[in-house]
Amino acid sequence: MESANKPERRGVILFGHGARDPEWAGPMQRMRAHLLESDPGLAVELAFLEFMSPTLEQAVDTLAAAGATRLAVVPVFLAQGGHLKRDVPVLIDAARARHPACDIRLALAAGEAPGVVGAIAAYARDVLEAD
Repeated sequence: MESANKPERRGVILFGHGARDPEWAGPMQRMRAHLLESDPGLAVELAFLEFMSPTLEQAVDTLAAAGATRLAVVPVFLAQGGHLKRDVPVLIDAARARHPACDIRLALAAGEAPGVVGAIAAYARDVLEAD
């Protein structure tokens, strides 16, 4: 929804588990760069459940402070496991309470999306064809 004077500011948070090895975040950093290149008006942050920063709370607060009014939290997980079923909804509810004017949407785990499943299957098949 847009106001008469100000367009809606959109943001995406790519949310991962996190790891002790900083190189683990490389694919997520490349996803962020790809999103920014394809949609320069989109605000994109990374966030992590543990071991790395920023946290989901910090990423939501950053985007809300920058004026985002519509956020999509996209879990970069293969499946809807325990963290996404139990822990993340609590974090999302707390973020919504802190930023009631912000529409915060939680997506399914990226690995559950049909396009991602198809891309991984195609990759697995293509490995057989590689020299």
